Amino acid sequence: MRYAEWCTAAPSLEADIAAAAMGLDDIGHSRVLYGSLRELGAPDAGIVEGTYANVPFLDEPWTDWTQFVAANAVLDSAFSLMIEALANGNVDVLRSRLRKMLQEERYHFLHGRSWMHELKAAEANARAWREAIEFIGPESGDVDELRQAGKLSANVQDLRRLLAERVGARPDASPTDWSGWDPIRRRLKPGGIDQGTLDMLQGLAEKRYMPASG
Repeated sequence: MRYAEWCTAAPSLEADIAAAAMGLDDIGHSRVLYGSLRELGAPDAGIVEGTYANVPFLDEPWTDWTQFVAANAVLDSAFSLMIEALANGNVDVLRSRLRKMLQEERYHFLHGRSWMHELKAAEANARAWREAIEFIGPESGDVDELRQAGKLSANVQDLRRLLAERVGARPDASPTDWSGWDPIRRRLKPGGIDQGTLDMLQGLAEKRYMPASG
């Protein structure tokens, strides 16, 4: 959704096209992930304001291209590393379905890294890094438990290290207070997506253009 909002607002035509293409990739990835969850017995979650599971970076539309770049280079890398850990775990459904997704995500990473080297995006990158660490979660939490069970191929320390290696960033030296961390939404900050985005995800915004039923 956030990528699509920049498909006509990026600094160049090539970046416009890339934003649209990556947004379409992620729609496909979402369909694969949700299908896998259903097969594993997870119930469908409704899109409800305040409970929708996304990192705070995605709560509202981005107002600057550096936010797009930071999300693509840092946050998307954290998501990809988690997917990679799932694909290398012992859950057969995930092992068989997530491989192609990782191939496509590599293009996203290369796009984000190239732009990150061209822009001064320290503030956006620092925020994206913090939220990526929140997404991965605390040590001795659910990720480490899944690693012990073999469902993930990496633990929290592994994922943090791999993220730093991939994006060329260093972890924030200040400790994280995990007392308010939400393990379902994987974030510390309260809040959620804006109402306009919620309406679009629910299809309410598009209903205005539907012909009245007779």
